[in-house]
Parts: sequence; structure tokens; C-alpha cells
Amino acid sequence: GTRRVHHDDVFVDHYEWMRDKSDPEVIAHLEEENAHVEAETSYQEPLRQTIFDEIKARTKETDLSVPLRRDDWWYYGRSFEGKQYGVHCRCPVAGPADWDPPKFDEHTDIPGEQVLLDENAEADGHDYFAVGAATVSPDGNLLAYSTDVVGDERYTLRFKDLRTGEVYPDRITGISAGVTWAADSATVYYTTVDEAWRPDTVWRHRLGAQGHDEQVFYEPDERFWVGVGRTRSDAYIVIAAGSAITSEVRFADASDPQAEFTTVLPRRDGVEYSVEHAIVDGQDRFLILHNDGAPNFTLVEAPVDDPTAQRTLIPARDDVRLEGLDAFAGHIVVHYRAEALPRLQLWPLVPGQGYGAVQEITFDSELMACGLAGNPNWDAPRLRVGATSFLTPMRIYDM
Repeated sequence: GTRRVHHDDVFVDHYEWMRDKSDPEVIAHLEEENAHVEAETSYQEPLRQTIFDEIKARTKETDLSVPLRRDDWWYYGRSFEGKQYGVHCRCPVAGPADWDPPKFDEHTDIPGEQVLLDENAEADGHDYFAVGAATVSPDGNLLAYSTDVVGDERYTLRFKDLRTGEVYPDRITGISAGVTWAADSATVYYTTVDEAWRPDTVWRHRLGAQGHDEQVFYEPDERFWVGVGRTRSDAYIVIAAGSAITSEVRFADASDPQAEFTTVLPRRDGVEYSVEHAIVDGQDRFLILHNDGAPNFTLVEAPVDDPTAQRTLIPARDDVRLEGLDAFAGHIVVHYRAEALPRLQLWPLVPGQGYGAVQEITFDSELMACGLAGNPNWDAPRLRVGATSFLTPMRIYDM
């Protein structure tokens, strides 16, 4: 075995020889181990099959998710009996005022249905398949989707024209799962990972410019993971870097494909914060949730052009922990925890006044775990919330 010394203690690793997963000797050993396990547990096969059949009999294989409106389309997922993977679909809304989710029958054709991505077709011929992201461009015409056919969580990003079905030549390999569109529907941001599978670099790709992607951010500190997204208002691209105890956020104009990123607040060891963009009484504001001197977090607002000029909206409390925030055109939603239970508050944004009276979002039972359940539209007149308990399956509410 391999000898290692740590703090004067000698450790002998008898399995160091197995570190190289591509070594033929290691592969042969693992195959022999698998064959041995199969032989020793073969008597369990009838029981395994019985359990599988019982679970399958209780599973609704042909199903359809609750449609979610995004701009002029209802988006939903389908599953079919005998198929291993889902199908991403959409159909047009009836009109601007159509906010009632259509009640579809999963066994009948849906008028105007468009298949965005059939995972079964993509998985054909592969022993392993997973979708990392399937994101429609702001103009609704293009789909950016990433797939992994190896199982190493390094994805290949491709682009599909939803008007014609054409898959563009652009092909970006070795990325992490997600992808974010800029406002021009021609530029995307994505992240890549280091040797330890840590997302550490954000790149910018313009459709048609294969091989000319621009690195816009790199995080050298191995304690920090990096992510990129777009605010619900579609105004900004946001890069967040976070460790277990520290975070830092950068932002750039989503409408400018060449925009430079600006730091909201410089990182300070032990200080975590998150940022939402809101328009309060006609003014652009950053709503910042932070724990600087407030272990249970506090909520402040600040002008976008001066995030240090902060005004406290919700002060820190010992008995309540603020856990998240979502901003919309007409209200904000505060996620918090009190008496060990997750809860939601809705805070209207009132023209000429700013913030209105806080409204508590309640359910039939107090012992419910709740949260937002997909709300992509900035100016939606309704809020979709999910709630569940030990006795109640997940329920979706439109409020």
C-alpha cells in the first residue's frame, strides 16, 4: 500500500492502486466484484421484481404537469407509459388576460402544442442520459439545452430554433448544467468547472461565434462556487460567488451583450448576502438580504447605482430567520422561518407610497412546508405557491 504521513501519523492506503479509473486492472477488478455481487444476490431477483411491479402499478406513467405561463406560452412537462424520460412542451395562451392554467387531459391532443425537447429521442443510443438545462430565449424562439450522456456531470450545450426545429451548429462541451440568456436572445452565459467539479468560471457565448467565447469572471478561491442568472425583471445578469460562510454578487446590464460586471458589495469573510432587483415607486432598487451583524439576516434596500446607501426594511430578530426574497413588478415575497416552520409574506408595492401593508400567506394547516412554485413572469397578476406536509402531498396554489 501507499504510505502517507499526516501530523506524524503514518497511514497506509491499500487501495491507492484503484485511484486511476481508466486502469484496465481496476476496471477488471470492479467487473469481477459486480459479477460476484450479482451471483450472491441472484436469489433476491424475484422479490426485487415484485417490489418493482408494485411501485410501477401505483405510478401514473402517462401524466402532465401543471402548466406554467411564461410570456405568451403555457409550459408543461409530459410523461408517457413505457418511456423513461420526459417531454418538454408548450402551447399558446388564449390572450393577454389568460392566467388560468388550462385543464388538459393527458390522453388527448392539445391545440397548438409544440414539443420543445423530447428527452427520449435525445437519449436514444446512450446508456446514460440527463438534461442539465432547457431554457427558452426571452423572445420565445430559441431553446438552449444541455445534456450529459456519460454521467460525469459535464454537459454539452446546444441551441434549437423552435420555429423550424433546426439545431444550430453551435456546440459547447464540458460545461456545468445551467445556461442563462441575455435580453437580446442571441447571447448566453454559462459556467465551467475545475478538476474538483467546482463551478469556477463564467463565459459569454454569442450565437454563431463558435470558439470565440469570452471569459467574464473567474473565481480562484477553491472555497467559492459560482453561478449565473438573470433577474426576474430581465434588467440584469447576475453572477453569484459563495462559500459556506461568505458571498459576493456582481451584476451587468442584460440588454448589453458586452456589458462589464460590477460588484454589488465586496466580499467580507463571514458575511453572506443575496440581491433582488425591484422597481419601487418608479426607482430601481436592490433588495439585499444579509447577515452582517445579524445572524438571522436583515433586509435592506439601496439604489442600484449606490448599493452602500442602505435603508433597513426588515430588521433582524432573534426569533425569526429571513431565508429568501422574490421581487415582482407589483410586490415582493419574503421567505422566513418562525417557530421552526417555513412561512411566506407578501409585501405589495404601491405607486406613490412604496411598500404597502404586509400580508401573511396562510394555508389550511399550520404544519405546512411552503415556497414559491415557479413564477417566471415579472408582471404576473398571480402568485404560484406550493405547500406540503407529512400528511398532505404537494399542492399547487395560484393566488
